[in-house]
Amino acid sequence: MEFTYTTLPFPDDYDGPVVATLIRASLPPQGRDTGCGVLYVHGYVDYFFQTHLAEAFVARGYRFYAVELRKYGRSLLEGQHPNFARSMTEYYPELTESVRRIVAEGASEVVLLGHSTGGLLAALYADDAPDEVRRVMRCVVLNSPFLEFNASWWERRVAIPLAAAVSVVFPFAHKRNELSPLYAQSVHRDYRGEWEFDTRMKPIEGIPLYFSWLRAVRNGQRRIRRGLHIDVPVLVMSSDRSWNGTVWDEALMSSDSVLNVADIRRYAPHLGPEVTYVAVERGMHDLFLSAREVRDEAFGVMFDWLERMLPRV
Repeated sequence: MEFTYTTLPFPDDYDGPVVATLIRASLPPQGRDTGCGVLYVHGYVDYFFQTHLAEAFVARGYRFYAVELRKYGRSLLEGQHPNFARSMTEYYPELTESVRRIVAEGASEVVLLGHSTGGLLAALYADDAPDEVRRVMRCVVLNSPFLEFNASWWERRVAIPLAAAVSVVFPFAHKRNELSPLYAQSVHRDYRGEWEFDTRMKPIEGIPLYFSWLRAVRNGQRRIRRGLHIDVPVLVMSSDRSWNGTVWDEALMSSDSVLNVADIRRYAPHLGPEVTYVAVERGMHDLFLSAREVRDEAFGVMFDWLERMLPRV
């Protein structure tokens, strides 16, 4: 499958020049075209490499796009702080511009698809989207959205709020990465997984943890706890189990080792009036990177739901 990469320029911010990258999957000349666009939003320490996801959508006639947010992946410019943000709303311009371009290229309706932190962002954006986006946005699909920190009581109640407060005065304050490399190792084929990705854009050992990013995520999660009012149908998917550990275990290959799925299940109903939650048995954090039979199940759940929500597709 061929992909087209378009750089989207935006006004400078506190890091200097800012760009995002819009990626479009090619439609086969004789393939089915439903006229429905899908915009995929990646997670933290992430970029778009899931070409099989694009292939699955294109095979069913969807127009597949992915956006790489500012300071991520192909959009990270020299001198920028990687994955840095002070607010989740900083990403809204690239989502709006992506939808504009998808519509300009002929799509009559759009599905938002977000994974992990991209799932948190997609939910917040769907609630805040401008009218031009609301007119074409038909539904939202969230793959293991980051609705709560997978952390201890002390971290949630003391350490994270303290770090968030520090970031108000010292925006670029950070500490060394504390994300375990085990999840990335469970995915990458050079370790124990089956997938190829560029470790310069998705480092196995992660990146510095900026307190401003923690504050941005925390503020977004607090909004969800208070309740959003997304006015289109929402599908929330996660694994049926979580795993927490510090050394390799085969359970990593059949559970969410990043988030607590109980939190996802708990807060999914807070997104809007029409939310469907589905737990996929033995799924990994990114359900579509799970073992073949598991990701096939996740694809089945998602496409069956989309067919019900989008009867014209």
